Amino acid sequence: MTEFAWFLTLRLVTRSLVTRSVVDSLWTMLQWQRSALPLLFALFLRFFLPAAVGDEDRVVAAAGRPPNILLIVADDLGWGDLGCYGNPLIDTPVMDALAAEGVRLTSCYAASPLCAPSRAALLTGRYNHRSGAVDVPSNRGLDRIALSQPTLGDFFQQAGWQTTLIGKWHNGVYCDDYLPHHRGFARFTGFANGGQDYWRWNLQRNDAPFAADGRYLSDVLNEEACTAIRTAGDQPFLIALMHHAPHSPLQAPEDLIRKYQQRLGKDSREAVAVIYAMIEAMDTGLGRVLATLEDCGQRDHTLIVLTSDNGPFLGRDSRLGPQHRFNGSWSGQKQDVLEGGIRVPGIVSWPGRVTGGRVVDEPIHGCDWLPTLLAACLPDQPDLRSFDGRNVLPLLQGSKSAMAPRRALFFQRNRYHPEAYSNAAVIEGRWKLYWPGIAATMRKDLLRDNPAYLRGIVRPHWEMPLDRQLQPPGVRDSPVPMLFDLLQDPAETTDVAAENPQVVAGLSAVWDKWFIDVMTDWHAARDEILIHDRAYWRDRPSPDPRVLYDSFWLWDRVPDLNQRDSDPLQVFQGYWSQSAASELR
Repeated sequence: MTEFAWFLTLRLVTRSLVTRSVVDSLWTMLQWQRSALPLLFALFLRFFLPAAVGDEDRVVAAAGRPPNILLIVADDLGWGDLGCYGNPLIDTPVMDALAAEGVRLTSCYAASPLCAPSRAALLTGRYNHRSGAVDVPSNRGLDRIALSQPTLGDFFQQAGWQTTLIGKWHNGVYCDDYLPHHRGFARFTGFANGGQDYWRWNLQRNDAPFAADGRYLSDVLNEEACTAIRTAGDQPFLIALMHHAPHSPLQAPEDLIRKYQQRLGKDSREAVAVIYAMIEAMDTGLGRVLATLEDCGQRDHTLIVLTSDNGPFLGRDSRLGPQHRFNGSWSGQKQDVLEGGIRVPGIVSWPGRVTGGRVVDEPIHGCDWLPTLLAACLPDQPDLRSFDGRNVLPLLQGSKSAMAPRRALFFQRNRYHPEAYSNAAVIEGRWKLYWPGIAATMRKDLLRDNPAYLRGIVRPHWEMPLDRQLQPPGVRDSPVPMLFDLLQDPAETTDVAAENPQVVAGLSAVWDKWFIDVMTDWHAARDEILIHDRAYWRDRPSPDPRVLYDSFWLWDRVPDLNQRDSDPLQVFQGYWSQSAASELR
């Protein structure tokens, strides 16, 4: 990190003339002692920051006007990918400072270990099964939030907030009705696909295309957030800043990649150096967003939440190799309902309303964010009993009586049709009952589902009918559940089910009741999505997949094939086509 970047970060987190003068003095010191940068910054956060934030005067200043909301969601950002969560190798001073002036959550859970389901739960305050979003293949509509389900944007737009979503959506692709600017967000600048190239990006501003202009994607998204803040006027705003980093494709500015190659050493993993560069680039841009809040006089009126949609992917990148890196002591990764796949960073900052410098260890679930934001901002809030999540604002504000009674938290994720005992878990208090994934339910049909995703990385959004087939795998044998004591064994290394049969039986019964409940809603949401798709395409011509996916068929996955003489719709089974249009009616 450059000396000037340290200076900007120190400036960013100061709020009084006294501490600003201290920063200026530090800046002078830094000119002759550059090696002391990290130490001096840490000392600043420890001794000077508390005096700069949380002043009682700001409670009075903020009173009488509705707060703004800045919701920042990173993509595949792991619990261990920030300095403030113990990573000694990465520079994330802006997010670290945000945690120092606010609350850092150590048991913050994403609602699912996969992108689209997790985001659906965050946006609706309900378990993702209820909305229809259970997986990521957008071509089958498995990422969609049924149109009957109100979103975060709907609630706040109806209450008078100026609502903006920037960045990744992935909760309804290939049909305009499901895009953010039709789901409660008046302004959408981003992409609907599950992935995007960081240099050759194709975004849209509502319905208008917004093509790449040479800038790095994370910089574009942060600057769009700055513009939304500057142009907000007197109306309270909700900005959902949905970053793509550090999700693949792994791409970052070259100077940052070189920095981490040097820091990690000659034996370092190339992929990890790029991932850390991606995270630092995002962090630097977030500094500009927070500085814009300051410059516009909005920082003290803004509630900021920063989290991730799921844990990190630690497997092998097809181009750069292994991605394994520090992720605390947790087992598992993205796609697993083990702790490493669902326990994510969580930071909340609200000057004058949330006392800074605290750590909260109580579990907070992805479904909690919407009811919490509503409780914080709307005096006449909707009935929070309609949500699966809870209002955890009193807990964030340090209320001694806010220690919530023990509740069960549920997690389940497999491919396509949800299976009760595949990659599933229920947490209640210290106990976690876990069913490993059943292999037959965890496999993705890459040949059928990935061409649309790969095209969406480099091409603008398009519309097409759904491939509606979902074939349940016909699982007969369920795995034996494992029981972990998270208090004694947070890394989930020892199965204690045999010693605690009553706990296993009790949690199994709780799980069964929950799964039956949410699956009833999933079937209803799935039917609604398919009925809408039929009606939408009844009088529209559907594109020809042979043309649409030209150059994106995964021919290399089919051995001994002469692709010049092959019909892709015969090789890659299941695609809709012009000849299959009658099936959509």
